[in-house]
Amino acid sequence: MIKLESINATFGQFKLKNVNLTIQRNEYYVILGPTGAGKTLLLELIAGFYKQYKGKIFINGNDMRKEPPFERKIGFVYQDYSLFPHMDVESNISFGLEMKRVNRKERNRRTHEMMRNFNIFDLKDRYPHTLSGGEQQKTALARALIINPQILLLDEPFSALDPVTKKEAMKVVKEIHGSNNLTTIEVTHNQDEAMLGDRISLIMNGEIVDTGTPREVFNSPKSIQNAAFVGIENIIDGTIINHEGDYVEVETDHFNVHCLSKVTSGKVTLFIRPENIILSKSFFKSSIRNNLKTRVSDVFTISKELIQITLENGLKAYITFNALEDLDLNVDDEIYTMFKATAVSIRNHV
Repeated sequence: MIKLESINATFGQFKLKNVNLTIQRNEYYVILGPTGAGKTLLLELIAGFYKQYKGKIFINGNDMRKEPPFERKIGFVYQDYSLFPHMDVESNISFGLEMKRVNRKERNRRTHEMMRNFNIFDLKDRYPHTLSGGEQQKTALARALIINPQILLLDEPFSALDPVTKKEAMKVVKEIHGSNNLTTIEVTHNQDEAMLGDRISLIMNGEIVDTGTPREVFNSPKSIQNAAFVGIENIIDGTIINHEGDYVEVETDHFNVHCLSKVTSGKVTLFIRPENIILSKSFFKSSIRNNLKTRVSDVFTISKELIQITLENGLKAYITFNALEDLDLNVDDEIYTMFKATAVSIRNHV
């Protein structure tokens, strides 16, 4: 559906370096990366807003180098929604149809239908500055979709929303993607939003450094830099000292780890997500291969939902407030840390 071949581009301080991507028809694809990584520039190149680049962009097998933006059947929603401040909601939404010279009667019919679909018909006479973040987002999405695009490009679409509105908006966008048979590309710096994707590409300093399903990118990073960005706080160097079948035993500075691995010898780096570590005040037998006795060295609140527990053996774990109360956990308490062999990602020393 969309193919980028060896894309190199520079716009101000933003650069893209040898970007190669293939995005399938009807796929919800997420480009995840920090601020300044070139995410928005990538979307704008696909949309045709910039012509100064090296490489090729194909949509449905057609080379886009001479194709103007309005012929690409693309809807674009910017981070700030970019609604026209001098136009009311109805006029904002109908703008694309007006540019396509759709007659007034058909334009009104489709605009009213779109507003009803988004439950914003009552807002039709309101101006953007009077709308909430969620209302602005719905208006921007309606404006993008009314031209019946095949492709929807979303630039940090949820960043301006409060947490409650954001959860609702994420659900709405995914439903819109499915019900309209769209190919959707979202760029974001937010890891929670990235979980919407069928696949994710991680972009750093203008380069694609990893691509895969959310599980692959978040649990099996290709480098320490990638691991740090996607929230893996347990990055541990060690040496394989034993292997049996698909299992290996890795010796680290503080403990030994059992994990699944195709690597069978040498120095390695282990990655363990903090939410995959189970804590217990008592030892119990189970199929979990890694069960380590240690003590709590720090208890830190990181959000309204999660507590970070730092342990003397160097591991960090996430638990909920309810789990903290149930465990009655305090600094210096003795604790068992448990995690499955499948919860450990292992790579040759990086």
